[in-house]
Amino acid sequence: MNKIKQLASQTAVYGLGTIVPRFLNFLLMTPFYTRVFILGEYGIVTELYSYAAFLFVLLTYGMETTFFRYSELEKNKDKTYSTALTSLFTTSSLFILFVLLFSKPLSGLIQYQNNTEYIIYFALIIGIDAFIAIPFAKLRQQNKALKFTLIKIINVIINVSFNFFFLWLCPRIIAQNPDSFITTFYNPEIGVGYAFISNLIATVITLIILLPDIINIHFLFDFSLLKKMLRYAFPLLIVGLAGMVNEVSDKLLFRFLITVPPEIIDGQKYVLSQLGIYGANYKLAVLMTLFIQMFRYAAEPFFFSHAKDKDSKVLYADVMKYFIIFCLIIFLLVMLFLNIFRHFIDEDYWQGLHIVPVILLANLFLGIFFNLSIWYKLNDITRYGAYIALTGAGITILLNIILIPVFGYTGASWTHFFCYLTMVILSFILGRKFFPIPYDLRRIGIYFFLALGIYFINKFVPFPSESIHLVINTIFIIVFALTVYFIERPLFKKSFK
Repeated sequence: MNKIKQLASQTAVYGLGTIVPRFLNFLLMTPFYTRVFILGEYGIVTELYSYAAFLFVLLTYGMETTFFRYSELEKNKDKTYSTALTSLFTTSSLFILFVLLFSKPLSGLIQYQNNTEYIIYFALIIGIDAFIAIPFAKLRQQNKALKFTLIKIINVIINVSFNFFFLWLCPRIIAQNPDSFITTFYNPEIGVGYAFISNLIATVITLIILLPDIINIHFLFDFSLLKKMLRYAFPLLIVGLAGMVNEVSDKLLFRFLITVPPEIIDGQKYVLSQLGIYGANYKLAVLMTLFIQMFRYAAEPFFFSHAKDKDSKVLYADVMKYFIIFCLIIFLLVMLFLNIFRHFIDEDYWQGLHIVPVILLANLFLGIFFNLSIWYKLNDITRYGAYIALTGAGITILLNIILIPVFGYTGASWTHFFCYLTMVILSFILGRKFFPIPYDLRRIGIYFFLALGIYFINKFVPFPSESIHLVINTIFIIVFALTVYFIERPLFKKSFK
């Protein structure tokens, strides 16, 4: 099978395991949460899941990418797998134990002293998720995309089902019958906590499903191998943590940086409401985020497996161009039909719609950075990735401190944009020195110019009616796709024959 076609096929299959479940989660949970929770409660969801994202990266400490790398370098793949698995089991167990012992001071530290149980729920969720990251990585490494997909979809179905059960069905049953047996296990005062309980139930069931892949191995732990893996992984941990600073620090710092207008009586409620609006509109960039995620699942093992091919650099250049084209199509789809996409969140959150194009472009640059990062991963100089990511983290923190007090969540969205743009520029410059790849910058520039031109025409040119607007926007999408097709027709024929 042609290599590009192989990557496209794997990306599509992993899309079933990432886009389908996570898009289902978006389609069902975002409209549900933004309607069942008030603005402040959705702010709690946004904030705590930001902490979870940061801690997940800390607890996996680059071991997924390291596992892929050493699966190629080591002859005994079982030894690589069991060594990585043992490492993550140990650190995840210690993390859960630490949080259980110090849950009260930790909850007070992040100003959730009245909801210590939230911290315990998340400790269990994050610890288990970090541990099972390696079994999921093994499925990817073995190209068992169908099994990977099935388990991911089951996880989302369970999570969504329990959310609806606890947050929608139970309150209605009790409203109609206060003496229902449901009162034996359901407590309305838990409220938003049921969103986290549902996630925990889904995570535990996922662990149970993966148990055969965890225990049915020839256990061959190798401490000397672990030391080599950790040396490789440490810069990736720095990259990951810095990446999470770029991704979620705005949401974690938000309550400390935002300026509360003097006329606001309840400052805490205002802060969480603004954070809720930011989090909900951030979700509208989900198509871009999910495509990048599914691409990463397929691309990382693909890049490593073709590293020794004589035409690998040309292959990586073609992959970059395809990736950017598809991301620009997603950008246009969301922005030209934002009047439709906005209904995925409640009207109370629409005041933040102006940040959606900024977040979409920021995520596009993040995806480009991931593509560019192959130069330091293949050359085992991951420290450069750490340098770039730390630079991005510094920019993120500085701009958040400057912009959030003045512009609120709008400043936070622009911080993402400038951070990822800077990281792309730095990675491109360094990549040309250590591992030059012949990216087709001229055509990539043309596609960016065309997509942004279409966006600005749509934004600033008035249309006589909504229906005509939709028709013209559909024509714009077709024009962009056809332009790309005619320019890239020889490459498409070569890639997908």
